[in-house]
Amino acid sequence: MKALVKFDHGPGNLEIRNVPVPVPGAGEVLVAVKAAGICGSDLHIYHSDIAIPVRPPVVIGHEFSGVVCDVGDGVTEYAPGERIVSETAYSFCGRCSQCASGFYNLCPERRTLGYWYNGVFTSYTVVPAARIHRLPDEVDDVSGAMIEPLACVTHAIYDLSVIRAGDVVLVSGPGAIGLMAAQVAKAQGAVVVLAGTAVDTARLDLARTLGILETVNIQEESLVDRINQLTGSEGADCVIECSGNAAATNAGLTLCKKRGYFVQIGLGGKPVMFDLDTVCYRELKFSGSLGSTKWSWNKAIDLVHSGRVNLSALASHTLPITRWREAFELFENKRGCKLILTPVAD
Repeated sequence: MKALVKFDHGPGNLEIRNVPVPVPGAGEVLVAVKAAGICGSDLHIYHSDIAIPVRPPVVIGHEFSGVVCDVGDGVTEYAPGERIVSETAYSFCGRCSQCASGFYNLCPERRTLGYWYNGVFTSYTVVPAARIHRLPDEVDDVSGAMIEPLACVTHAIYDLSVIRAGDVVLVSGPGAIGLMAAQVAKAQGAVVVLAGTAVDTARLDLARTLGILETVNIQEESLVDRINQLTGSEGADCVIECSGNAAATNAGLTLCKKRGYFVQIGLGGKPVMFDLDTVCYRELKFSGSLGSTKWSWNKAIDLVHSGRVNLSALASHTLPITRWREAFELFENKRGCKLILTPVAD
């Protein structure tokens, strides 16, 4: 089968190769991939500037929906034909304090699908049965392929911040993650301000169709003035930074309400300079966010199934994996929103 393989460490070193169909071992399931989303971290793997361990040669990709084809020894809870999605934490120690508290996303021995274990930019993949979640019949395959990033967003918002009805929430970066975060915050009853630049015009337009009415192009309008107008100059109750841009991080810190929440989701791929004194002077609850947990997956699926979050609207391009270069270029140039790759026949 054809697969997109990171065949060696270092920038680039990514190509389509023929690889054998995997065989599920004990406790594993074989899944036919239906749709797979491109994540910013896939670009970081391509450029070799990500801190998460990568073990080439490895099939990359970790956001997907699929159908169970076969099960390994000991798997009784799933059967061929079931539609599923899967968490990306393929393995973790299960013994450390983070694992014991349910935050195995932070286990020092965590190894990830599409980084360490063969991922989903291909036709078939193997995942542990313990990491699988059933996909409701009402949720289409493309939306299912975006459950993984939504689970990361629900972890950031529900586990690492507090958003109450009527709060003003600033989301910076209107890419797919930002549009998901904006919808989740709106589902909590917040007044959401989504900020971007001129290159994000189409994405800001999309946000308004999703009910995010407070959008700001910071190159044409003062974000400070908009936040002050909505909050009586007190600042946003919560800031969710999704762009990974240093300027956005610094702006968010100054626009966050005293004793407010600031959560950094976006990864810049390089060190970011910011004024730590601002965190102290404003007593901000500052947190980074990494990955997801079982609870955040359950919440993500519920938000989509109930219609409170619309994922299908975010899929702007669907391309076969053989056109991965085109898809990666679209992503890096911020053209479109969520890019989906599909398997190709041998």
